[in-house]
Amino acid sequence: MNRTDRLYALVEELRAVAPRPRSARWLADRFEVSVRTVERDINALQQSGVPIYAEPGRRGGYCLDKARTLPPVNLTPGEAVAMAVALRRLEGTPFQATAGSALRKLVAAMQPDDAAAAHDLAGRVHLLGDEGPLPPVPRVVAAALSTRRVLRIGYSDREGVVTTREIEPLGYIGKATHWYLVAWCRLRDTLRVFRTDRITSVSVTAEVPPPRSLRSEDLDIPYGVVCQLTLS
Repeated sequence: MNRTDRLYALVEELRAVAPRPRSARWLADRFEVSVRTVERDINALQQSGVPIYAEPGRRGGYCLDKARTLPPVNLTPGEAVAMAVALRRLEGTPFQATAGSALRKLVAAMQPDDAAAAHDLAGRVHLLGDEGPLPPVPRVVAAALSTRRVLRIGYSDREGVVTTREIEPLGYIGKATHWYLVAWCRLRDTLRVFRTDRITSVSVTAEVPPPRSLRSEDLDIPYGVVCQLTLS
């Protein structure tokens, strides 16, 4: 059994007995490898986002959080590559890293033969980047809404003048050339929209901001129509 097949089989073995644990020794015997190999494989799965945790004690071992994993996904190789092409449009957005993580999880959950075919097909697809990627969004800014903390930022205006501000993140606005962070600016005591590539520095404070709603009239932008993202 090659390593890719073994990683897939490890997840399915832990899924089958979840929430009960399997020891590294039991898994090593099951897959006819060393305990060290099992530990390396488990670490690789954890690093890729698979929710495996170690349970201590004589009857402990490795456990899988079944509620947070996907069953085998019946994506075709073509569907997987189509998703990868679509996700390229997220480069430079606040969701680039999480989109890549989601795609890796989906491909890891595919049948091994389909996953191999998807990798082969992807290797035959070439993209001509005429426009180039969007400017990268700082990691702290990308996580601003989920962090739910006041941010302290340095912000450069169109003349290059930098001011330090404390802001309360409320949302994002994306367009073809830039992404913007919508936030309550304490310096101006009003709602402001910050272009993410003009944020020169950012740090997370310990303060949790008061609840604020983002109203549709707050997004009444004269030069374009703002459409809310939906998952349905």
